[in-house]
Amino acid sequence: MHKKIVLLGSGELGKELTIALQRLGQHVIAVDSYAGAPAMQVAHEFEVINMLDGDALDKVIAKHKPDLIVPEIEAIRTERFYDYEKQGYIVVPSAPAANFTMNRKAIRDLAAKELGLKTARYEYATTLEEFTKAVEKIGIPCVVKPLMSSSGKGQSVVKTTDDIEKAWNYAMAGSRGDYKEVIVEEFIKFYAEITLLTVTQRNGPTLFCPPIGHRQERGDYMESWQPCAISDADIKAAQDMAGKVTKALTGAGIWGVEFFLTDKGVYFSELSPRPHDTGMVTLAGTQNLSEFELHARAILGLPIPNITLERTGASAVVLATAESSNRPIYTGVEEVLKEPQTDVRIFNKPTTRPYRRMAVVLTYDKLGADVDKVKERAIALAKKIKVTSST
Repeated sequence: MHKKIVLLGSGELGKELTIALQRLGQHVIAVDSYAGAPAMQVAHEFEVINMLDGDALDKVIAKHKPDLIVPEIEAIRTERFYDYEKQGYIVVPSAPAANFTMNRKAIRDLAAKELGLKTARYEYATTLEEFTKAVEKIGIPCVVKPLMSSSGKGQSVVKTTDDIEKAWNYAMAGSRGDYKEVIVEEFIKFYAEITLLTVTQRNGPTLFCPPIGHRQERGDYMESWQPCAISDADIKAAQDMAGKVTKALTGAGIWGVEFFLTDKGVYFSELSPRPHDTGMVTLAGTQNLSEFELHARAILGLPIPNITLERTGASAVVLATAESSNRPIYTGVEEVLKEPQTDVRIFNKPTTRPYRRMAVVLTYDKLGADVDKVKERAIALAKKIKVTSST
């Protein structure tokens, strides 16, 4: 049961996963592009490399010879994963899953064309000219995303023709890695967005967490809450789609499968083969096992008898407002923690930039409590925490 695990990406999600893995007796090597990343602060060992440098990635794997390779971000030379699997390494959840889901083009084509899932209409573009034609074909308003990005970087909505060139330039600036291509999506009129955390097991059935509602700005999540109100028909449709796409991608672990809820039914949006940022609400004890504990068990092949809803909970992010290489200082934390049924997780990132996620406020109440009130409390408390820089 004692395994050596290379974690590729060491942000706040990786930090919580590292803690969950260590509680099960595992050895974690945290890898990221900068020193002092959150997961590095709790891991047994760490490496600082550019994970888009395939040779550097190969050297880390050859040096540590891990039992498991666990990606936590998109900007990785994921095509190397196929070679690692041929060498006998286990990639979580699998090399195909990591490659498909790190690229919006691959996962969207799989979902819409191969599996027939209900998605927004979409087009791709690699030049401004192609982009302009794609916008005309899809229609305004439409959503624009780089094929490879994270935390909403490069994502925008084209509302008028004047937005076209600005949206293209913003998408190019926010694109990660070598992929200089965008997806243009039909603007779906939805009344809610949900994340359906889906757990695939090596030796057990696929399990679904109670749906998590969330709100985004700039393509990045701001608040999430659990449970989220959803009809029996919609949850069944979402589970069916999540089951199909995770089965096609193969492998064990937790998946963050995103959907739009509309008057015309459920639309598949995106998928991540790892703990999801909106799933940080599970740190409020909303489930019997947090998403990080579920992922740890699944990738280790440990049994998960069931997933139960234990509390009503919400999360709200705390963002930096300025760029600084100095150590961040947090004010307002003591005032927030005076509130009952409240917790704060500070990620301890060494630098700041505008809109960088630096902490999260968690609030909870008994099962059956008014989720809107729990969410409003999380939002109000998160506003009390300010992030500044030391001099």
